[in-house]
Amino acid sequence: MALKIFNKQTEPQCALCEYGVASGESVVCRKAGGVMTPYSKCRKFKYDPLKREPKVISVSKDFSKEDFEL
Repeated sequence: MALKIFNKQTEPQCALCEYGVASGESVVCRKAGGVMTPYSKCRKFKYDPLKREPKVISVSKDFSKEDFEL
């Protein structure tokens, strides 16, 4: 079973592409040869899992003593 970060069903976007290099608010593509928006896509897309930023999970800090009893 593969990890979710290596999911091949990821929606193509230049911000997650192996060929894209972040440059402020845009992405410079080495294959398309130009400046792209982070959420644009092209046929040359190749997923790079190291560029993915995980979602932040918020944890409630409202615990009581009953929460830790068996």
